[in-house]
Parts: sequence; structure tokens; C-alpha cells
Amino acid sequence: MKIAMIPARGGSKRIPRKNIRPFAGKPAIAHAIDAAKDAGIFDLILVSTDDAEIAKVAEQYGAAVPFMRPAEISDDHATTLDVIKHTLEWAESNGHKTEALCCIYPVNPFLEASDLKKGYETLLQEDAGYCFPVVEFPSPIQRALKIRGDSRLEMFNPELSQTRTQDLQPAFHDVGQFYWGRPEVFLEMVPIFSDQATPIRIPSWRAVDIDTEEDWQRAELIYKALYQ
Repeated sequence: MKIAMIPARGGSKRIPRKNIRPFAGKPAIAHAIDAAKDAGIFDLILVSTDDAEIAKVAEQYGAAVPFMRPAEISDDHATTLDVIKHTLEWAESNGHKTEALCCIYPVNPFLEASDLKKGYETLLQEDAGYCFPVVEFPSPIQRALKIRGDSRLEMFNPELSQTRTQDLQPAFHDVGQFYWGRPEVFLEMVPIFSDQATPIRIPSWRAVDIDTEEDWQRAELIYKALYQ
């Protein structure tokens, strides 16, 4: 069984109720649910939440909510791995043999079904424990600057100040859209950012992290330009 698990607790603080706040005409979480459905590869699409309203919206858009998330993994200190582990343990206790699980973040309007499929295929092809999307930093991180206490600038890597840009190794960052993983590595709580992981690359214009009100407004403008 391949499971899509969308973690959506009710206590978001920087953007209150952001998981079900309207985005482009429907609740934000609906975009993640729709992408998972469109991928056509999941045997079960479920939402892990501690919030009755989120559960109701999730079910309206076609996701299952077979349990309410316990309070001990619903606060600010709970990690994504904690929530995944709880879901896998629920699946096992209910007779579901999990082949792979994909954790899909709920506020994810730029997620595409094709990326979910590519992530699963890459997980298998590379015989990896995890697979998730990454994007290249727009500028070489080796040229990053810091501001000292005396308000002067200093390079983090001054020894590379004369190295040509094309000779510097490219660096990538996690997009924060989804994480495919095999149940054994999730249950062993192996760090996602480790040599167990393999990437897929996506274009930078779809790497939009929505954590603040300004992020939300910028995402709406990008979405409108691309899809409407």
C-alpha cells in the first residue's frame, strides 16, 4: 500500500487557520488533496489532524480522516517524523502493509501530481530511503556574507573570494512540498536530510514557502500569473 499523509494541525500561529484558509477559490489543504488524487498512485490519502473543522474540510475534498491526532504530537514541539511514525503505526495496527508513505504538506498550491509520481519512481530507481524535491540556490552559497557586530561585512568563506562562480559546487535546498519514504526508515526516525535521501529537482518558480502573511500574498500573485 502507498499512503499519502497530509499533516494539518489546527494550531498554526503565524497564519491562523492557514490549512483551510481560502487560496485560489478553495481551502488551502484542498490543493494538496487534489494533487495526491491526480497522481493516481496512492491507495490511501489521509489527513492527520487534531482539528474537527480541518477534518470535515478534508473529507469534503476526498481525503480520509480515520483518526484524530493525539494531543502529544499536536503541539509546537511535535516533529513531522513523529506524525509520520504515528500514521505508520496506525496503518500497521489496522492491517495495512505499507510499501511507501508520502508526507505532503497541506499549504502547497504549487505541488504538481507529476512530481509526486516522479518522486516515487526515483525512490525505487535509486533504491533510496527517502526522496523529496529540491531547488538550486540562485547564488553560490560560498559567497554568502555576514554582518559583523561592527556593521562591517565579512564572507563566510573568504578563502573562496577569488574562485570563479562556475568553479563553485552548486548547492540546493529542500522545497518543503513532500517527502517520500520507506516505512522502515521513517519508523527508525532516520533523519530526512541524510545519505538515505535522493532528490528530484523542480523549477525555482514552484518553490514557494508560505509561512507569513507576506508569503501568502506573494504566492497568490504567482499562482494567479501562472494558473489563472
